[in-house]
Order: sequence, then C-alpha cells, then structure tokens
Amino acid sequence: QVELVESGGGLVQPGGSLRLSCAASGFTFRNSVMGWYRQAPGKERELVAGISSGPSIKTYADSVKDRFTISRDNAKNTVYLQMNSLKPEDTAVYYCKAILSRGSEYWGQGTQVTVSS
Repeated sequence: QVELVESGGGLVQPGGSLRLSCAASGFTFRNSVMGWYRQAPGKERELVAGISSGPSIKTYADSVKDRFTISRDNAKNTVYLQMNSLKPEDTAVYYCKAILSRGSEYWGQGTQVTVSS
C-alpha cells in the first residue's frame, strides 16, 4: 500500500536550517506530483512547496520563497525540503503529500518543526 514517511523535523533556533525527507513506497514515485504542506496550531493546512513529476517544475508559498527548496530523488523515491533562515512563524507540523497519476492523494503522518530560541 501507499506509504509516506517524513523525517528530519526538530527544534532549531531562528536563522537555522533543517532538511525534511519524505520516503515514499507503494506507488510509482517518478510519475507523481509531490508536495510539502504545514499546519500550525489553530491554522489551516497550507501548501509550502510542490514539485512536478516530469521536468521538476517547482512552486513555493510566498512566505518561504528564497528560503526553502524542494527537490526529489526518483532513484530513492524520496522528496526533500531544505529549509534555511528559519523563523518562529515556520513552526508547524510538516506533511508530505503525493498526488498519483490517476488522481489519488495520500498524506504522510507529519513531522514537527519548532523554531525557537
């Protein structure tokens, strides 16, 4: 079955960096659109970054442009989110999402990112 497992979250000071990973299995990863979302307490889940299946077209939320970078390694069935210059407002649970070629959508269990001094 489809499985998405996020890792790499944790506690970091403002200005620091983290790299999140999402290991995928159970579907044809290279044909799937992948995305990172986040949800802060009391707020709706929002798109952080997305990456297409083909020529790796990337999209970012305005709030993370020039700080976060999404990438994928189709050989490892893994999507990454490099997060630099982290701010307290980046604190949230970060989720990986897969959109399969037939339209089905799947979510990972989430990983907590806390930015605090």
